[in-house]
Amino acid sequence: MAGFLSRFFGLEDKADFKALLEDGAILLDVRTKQEYKQGAAANSINISLDSLNSNLSKLKKDKPIIAVCASGMRSRSAVALLRNKGFQEVYNGGSWFNFK
Repeated sequence: MAGFLSRFFGLEDKADFKALLEDGAILLDVRTKQEYKQGAAANSINISLDSLNSNLSKLKKDKPIIAVCASGMRSRSAVALLRNKGFQEVYNGGSWFNFK
């Protein structure tokens, strides 16, 4: 349902996420640590949205980043923050469940 709502409201970016991941993109889950522990996509890294600004050094600017969360709202905010900080290839993947 979350994936449908993300697409319906236009939260997700249009991109070939599978190809991006196969080429080494980072799957960034911006949910809280508690949410992440309850379930997450394989090979994702968890940096909550509220701590993202102070953890930018954990991310590489030369790799594509696909941000995910529960619904696509926080990941959209994460994408905006990363782009403002000079990250070029950043996408909103919507719900992490799309990558499960």
